[in-house]
Amino acid sequence: MNAKSDVRPPAVSVIMPVLNEERHLRGAVRAILAQEYAGEMEVVIALGPSADRTDEIAAELVREDPRVHTVPNPTGRTPAALNAAIGASRHPVVVRVDGHGILSPGYIATAVRLLEETGAQNVGGIMHAEGENAWEDAVAAAMTSRIGVGNAAFHTGGEAGPADTVYLGVFRREALERQGGYNEEFIRAQDWELNFRIREAGGLIWFSPELRVSYRPRPSVRALAKQYKDYGRWRHVVARYHAGSINPRYLAPPVAVCAIAAGLVAGAVLTPWGFVVPGGYLAAIVAGSLPAGRGLGAGARARIPLALATMHMSWGYGFLTSPRSLARRVIASRRPAVRPDAGAADAAGAR
Repeated sequence: MNAKSDVRPPAVSVIMPVLNEERHLRGAVRAILAQEYAGEMEVVIALGPSADRTDEIAAELVREDPRVHTVPNPTGRTPAALNAAIGASRHPVVVRVDGHGILSPGYIATAVRLLEETGAQNVGGIMHAEGENAWEDAVAAAMTSRIGVGNAAFHTGGEAGPADTVYLGVFRREALERQGGYNEEFIRAQDWELNFRIREAGGLIWFSPELRVSYRPRPSVRALAKQYKDYGRWRHVVARYHAGSINPRYLAPPVAVCAIAAGLVAGAVLTPWGFVVPGGYLAAIVAGSLPAGRGLGAGARARIPLALATMHMSWGYGFLTSPRSLARRVIASRRPAVRPDAGAADAAGAR
């Protein structure tokens, strides 16, 4: 055995923001605790004000395994939960996992290896959407197709390499401390915004298809619409806050919303030719749903166009209606949320 193999991997803190996650929390934590990782590990669950049995399940998990801890998040907001969990954790590598995400068995070991090999500040992989019924299967197919989300590698896959952002992320603690953690005004898009700041400071964000997290889609049209409206709304805030962070892929949904709305008005008021644009869009998503739904049941395939339209239109509407006051509030809030000395005793192990 060589000397390098005798070195124990760095200790890892897994942070989980949770709110109303009774359906998935136990499975998500079990997948973490079952990781094939030789280093020390802790799990810090940040508990929002849930209306279901999430707190009770979390308490059971704490009693069952000494590696599991909880910290309160009275605001219920994701970035506040993440910062609270980071502050309560102590290890040099910080792994973000959501309460409805299931890590693949070698996820943490692979991520730590990639941090060392690439020198990256954050590594992440594929958001592998998986449904448990026909509607969720349809949403999962839409979320992993190019017609649904464009060329985002963490949705559709691709080769390993530098990236603008990744799903969830495995960070060097020093990178989080240097940036002051997550900006707590970004209710959504906080990952993208943090990764942008890391890149602006010269850090590397690395995508690898070796890393995979199973994700459970929203269970209804209404929930999916709200999710994507919020995504669009807050992505526009990032664009206002960070000049140069926008690209054409993010402009496609708002352009589609405007074109379809204009076509419907023109078709109803001026000429039937106005319906060509919305009709063309409908034909495109129906055609695009065919390859996306390959291998699924008839019920799921029939729902994919609805899932696609909900995602596109909600994201575009959220982007177009995002109030400028949000950006002003975000700029005014810029301050460190994570103490620079948090976890300092273990920081050397990540270098």
